[in-house]
Amino acid sequence: MSTVLYERDGRIARITLNRPDVMNAINDEMPRDLAAAVAQADADPQVHVMVLSGAGKGFCAGYDLTYYAEGNGSGEVTQPMPWDPIKDYRFMWENTQAFMSLWRAAKPVICKVHGFAVAGGSDIALCADLTFMAEEAEIGYMPARVWGCPTTAMWVYRLGAERAKRMLFTGDRISGKEAAEMGLVLKAVPAAQLDDAVEEMAARMATVPVNQLAMQKLVINQAIEQTGLMQTQRLATIFDGITRHSPEGLNFKTRAEEAGWKQAVQERDQGTYDWTANESLPKRNR
Repeated sequence: MSTVLYERDGRIARITLNRPDVMNAINDEMPRDLAAAVAQADADPQVHVMVLSGAGKGFCAGYDLTYYAEGNGSGEVTQPMPWDPIKDYRFMWENTQAFMSLWRAAKPVICKVHGFAVAGGSDIALCADLTFMAEEAEIGYMPARVWGCPTTAMWVYRLGAERAKRMLFTGDRISGKEAAEMGLVLKAVPAAQLDDAVEEMAARMATVPVNQLAMQKLVINQAIEQTGLMQTQRLATIFDGITRHSPEGLNFKTRAEEAGWKQAVQERDQGTYDWTANESLPKRNR
């Protein structure tokens, strides 16, 4: 089964992340499947708007750490030392550009987040043009604590420097309600109203000619790109590789192999582990 589902509903293309059994966690295939679905919608003259969502309990839980941390995935995201940074860069840059297909598409993309859009899942959600969240849903980039740097760098472009630092210095998750108040996403509504809010916006946008939508999107995106978006993403993608091959990053992977990724992630997110010393923190230092 494809990791991404695609269907056209009149003028709306519906793209759905489709690994619900693992909370739509990202594997090697999903970024390519997502980019292919976006390309299909962008090439269809009947499509005016894309709606991106996730199957199951949430939008996307980020990279599949059972695959990449306990194991290693086909991308070998943690290489034997000494590591080849260009090999890592190629792998992650391809994923970054696949997520950015949402940004580069001529047609607008609305992302609908229920449950959660965390870690690499937040990278995907923040590449969309408009993001709606359920008020109770959560978004955040927890790997900022160890083992990751958000390669799309969309946090700073949506939030500005200080609020982006607030999120990435802590790796905290925030609710959809907080995300909307902060300006990270367009709108947050009660979960029961999320579908209707997205459908209302998609239907309204779908009445606009495709060329008009494309011109408005290109003009606005150009203003962001002129600030050096691609250069920032290249640096972030390089740094993402370094985070996984730093002493702390290697200790995180070792801990995931020994204790399982759920335990390692819990220790990372709660701040109960010293990744430099590779040992649990005494309670007085937590």
